[in-house]
Amino acid sequence: MGVPLFLYPLQMPQFYKETRPQDAIVFVVGIVVLIFIFVIVNIVKKRSPVLNSESGSGVSGPKRFSGFALHRIAADMGLDKEQTKMLEFVLKSDGVADIEHSLNSPNLLDRHFKRAYRLIERNANTEEEAQNRLAVLFTTRNILENSGGAGGGVTSTRQIPENTAAVLTVGDESYPVKVLSTKGENLIVENPYNALGSPIRLPRGGKATLAFFTRSSKGFAFETRIMGTSESGDRPVLQLIHSSQRKQLSQRRFRRRQEIISCGLFLVKVEETGRKKEKKMIVDKRQIKGTIMDISIGGCSIKANAAIPSGTLLKISFDHSGFMSVAVLGQVLRTNRSGVSIVMHIKFLRIPRKSMNAINAIVFDYSDD
Repeated sequence: MGVPLFLYPLQMPQFYKETRPQDAIVFVVGIVVLIFIFVIVNIVKKRSPVLNSESGSGVSGPKRFSGFALHRIAADMGLDKEQTKMLEFVLKSDGVADIEHSLNSPNLLDRHFKRAYRLIERNANTEEEAQNRLAVLFTTRNILENSGGAGGGVTSTRQIPENTAAVLTVGDESYPVKVLSTKGENLIVENPYNALGSPIRLPRGGKATLAFFTRSSKGFAFETRIMGTSESGDRPVLQLIHSSQRKQLSQRRFRRRQEIISCGLFLVKVEETGRKKEKKMIVDKRQIKGTIMDISIGGCSIKANAAIPSGTLLKISFDHSGFMSVAVLGQVLRTNRSGVSIVMHIKFLRIPRKSMNAINAIVFDYSDD
């Protein structure tokens, strides 16, 4: 009797091959591994915004760094080729993808630039290379500082940070003061002192103007009135009415930082020498001790006991946070009395490149570890 045709395939050798237990185990293990990998991939996709940015999902992943966008923004801000290259280095060094977000945030921008500052200091082959690159870094940072909009900022005296240095103007007189407290019904500032060290009595109910600059170098002035004086600890303080009558001042060209730094002042004279009457600067060896109260790369305020007239040229020398012998040439613009001391407002005329980098590092707070 013949074998039916439909049973012929079963008689072929490959169909009679017996499955070994080891092969079944390998097959099952492979399936388990594939399932495990599939589960892990799905978990990662749910947690990662990059893997979960499918079209139409409503969730977008982080932006990628765009060189085209960077060059467009840099051109709008007036950066040259070298400064644009430096800005690209700064942003890429800190892994920035959203360029506009970083450029619109002073805190983020300072974080990026501070990291770049450290990298340049650490990786430069020579001191000259480091100073050259730091000079470009800070010129770039200062341009970005001044490219922001002038609007916004402080809209009420209640928003003034405590310990902010300010100028109180009453009538024709101006006094340097410090904002002590903005909480409560009144604004509390230091009571100014006269040349003899006695507190000045200002008329109750009199009009006054309080002017100050923010950390981003935006200036504001508020019209207010004097409520009176009171005691705070062992010193008198002045009470002012809170105000929202704001007037915006011209923005400073460079960021200014409140910083207490001991310094030496040396008088500088200009003399004509030789037949051609060439001018030569002579630095007096006698030192006048002073204290820097605030500083920018454009100038500083110095408190000293000596009265130095306006127009005087000075060599100013100081050390700060590892920077040795920072020295600049300045000129006294004006002076104010603060108690028994004199506060001189100095304009810098000549700053060596290394000293300029050091001052910028102080101003932007990059010098501290």
